Amino acid sequence: MNVTTVGIDLAKNVFSVHGVGEHGKVLLRRTVSRAHLLELMAGIGPCLVGLEACSGAHHWARELGKLGHTVRIMAPRFVAPYRKSGKNDGNDAEAICEAVARPSMRFVPVKSAEQQALLTMHRVRQGLVEERTALINQLRGLLSEFGFVCPQGRYQARRAFPIVLEDPDNGLPELARSVLVELNERIGELDVRILAYERRIEALARQSEAAQRLMAVPGVGPVTATALIASVAQPQAFKNGRQFAAWLGLVPRQYSTGGKPRLGRISKRGDVYLRTLLIHGTRAVLSRVSQKTDRASAWVRALIERRGYRRAAVALAAKNARRIWVLLATGQSYTPQSAAQ
Repeated sequence: MNVTTVGIDLAKNVFSVHGVGEHGKVLLRRTVSRAHLLELMAGIGPCLVGLEACSGAHHWARELGKLGHTVRIMAPRFVAPYRKSGKNDGNDAEAICEAVARPSMRFVPVKSAEQQALLTMHRVRQGLVEERTALINQLRGLLSEFGFVCPQGRYQARRAFPIVLEDPDNGLPELARSVLVELNERIGELDVRILAYERRIEALARQSEAAQRLMAVPGVGPVTATALIASVAQPQAFKNGRQFAAWLGLVPRQYSTGGKPRLGRISKRGDVYLRTLLIHGTRAVLSRVSQKTDRASAWVRALIERRGYRRAAVALAAKNARRIWVLLATGQSYTPQSAAQ
């Protein structure tokens, strides 16, 4: 078969494959099991293969690449307009085959196994952080049922919990006290586990030259630096820093027509985790900006006065995103002099 383009609808066990020739004629339309997908693709000469970004997409992209195929991963929302009829696996594979051949299509760079391993650590750590936050909120809510209102915020609440739970004369029933003490201990265990992951991330950051360069940017620490390195497989896939900031969802949402530009709030597209890390990092920078006299700090202070604290935090995060793209794409080192320009 002279197949030039193939679209594969990935699944857990059964995959749909759609292949066309040089002139668009359908030459392959098959449903294969997971165990036989590579066998089928090995019997096809090197061609362009399209996949939707989903669980396992990067694994299959690496495996198909070993067979000599050129693999491209696309966001599902870019593929949907090419589906001609009702949604099923066969039509999805045909739409993927059609979409991957479009010259203006946007693709997701294939991550290496090492990058995915690093992201695995970040995902597990983030899950533990969310679990800890949920338990703290649960403990605050249960204590409020007995008239004990603990302050918001992790550090303030953690300082207040022992005061309430260890006071034998505050009227808290012993049954509730014993259960809530166990809940507070679970929170302490999560603290230890999260700290262990953070130390592992810090050790990896010290070993990475790219992470060291990123950590020179104000507001970027080991967690943010390693998460960016693991998530951005090919920085050169972005034309410039603004495109990278747009990918992170840090630029205004645009709704322009008739030659009249209309800009709204940030689009919040892309990776929520990376965007959150960058904005939290800039908040740490803003907390100390009043103590500095450099040009960048003066710009931030003026922005806070003109647009407010939260907008300034997002604006600085977008500026940092553009700086980070330059460092990743060119291999340069960060200098405050260049940042002030």
